[in-house]
Amino acid sequence: MDFFNNHKKLFPSALAFFVFLTLIICILPAFKNEKINRPLPQSQPPTAEETHGKQVYIREGCVACHTQQIRNVDMDQVFGDRPSIAADYARNKRINFFQNTATLMGTERTGPDLTNIGKKQPSLEWQYSHLYNPRAVVPESVMPSYKWLFTTKDFLDEGEMEVNVPDEFRIGVKGKIVPTKDAKDLVAYLLSLQQVKLAEDVEPVKFLYKKEKKSNGNSTDTNLPDGEALFGTNCASCHQANGEGLPGAFPPLKGSPIVMGDNLELYITIIMKGYDPRPEYASMPAVGDNASFTPEDVTAIINYEKASWGNSGKKVTVEEVKEIMDKIK
Repeated sequence: MDFFNNHKKLFPSALAFFVFLTLIICILPAFKNEKINRPLPQSQPPTAEETHGKQVYIREGCVACHTQQIRNVDMDQVFGDRPSIAADYARNKRINFFQNTATLMGTERTGPDLTNIGKKQPSLEWQYSHLYNPRAVVPESVMPSYKWLFTTKDFLDEGEMEVNVPDEFRIGVKGKIVPTKDAKDLVAYLLSLQQVKLAEDVEPVKFLYKKEKKSNGNSTDTNLPDGEALFGTNCASCHQANGEGLPGAFPPLKGSPIVMGDNLELYITIIMKGYDPRPEYASMPAVGDNASFTPEDVTAIINYEKASWGNSGKKVTVEEVKEIMDKIK
């Protein structure tokens, strides 16, 4: 045969074979995946601000340290309510013709996963403080400071928001710290990262390799979850692990009249629905509702806070908490 010696036959044949394989292996399956994995019903298309924020996220290299994929292993359960599925990424689009980067799933967790960060930490004040200097809200953080995303002003313009940064992180900075458009859009993108509930007829993927849950060491009820772990996951980023909060940003729980007081309904309402009555502190989001706390979870957190950092409050029972939670729903 002279086929392999005839470049006029060999090259077109090889090209046709390559195109055929590309069609069968890549293109047709991609169309099928798009048809199968439609956006989830409750998901929303990104706004212009969120789209620009995604570009800032890419530009600043956030994907090098943060993932956006919750695996089906129990250790990932702290990041979201369920493992990620393909439909979670159905609304992701190419940035432009030359850049794909549609899905920023990442490969390394130097920092926490961000799949559900919009629900876990919906506080604008916290997000801006964290960007300006991560150590201001998470002392052990190794994340770099993104101060160039902020500017300083003597006076706030209408509609502008001042970032409450503790004095020890304002060294050499005079005036009011204000987020730029890049910072606002980046935070808008981060807050848009929220897991959408699946339809009732869709069974979520289960977390595997579950470990036996540690009982709450501060409670005589061994059926309660670990209050310290729940506090560390949901509360410590603002109120700090030592319970002292951050002056001018987040109130202390150490010696708090709410923690030590007898108004249990107010205490539970704050945990479940949030709190925003004090101008000297940032508003608290609805942590309990966002995290779908059970009465057992709330009881464990309250009893941990009442018995920590020198506090000596009276412990509560699941029955007391459940009665109030049913009332405030």
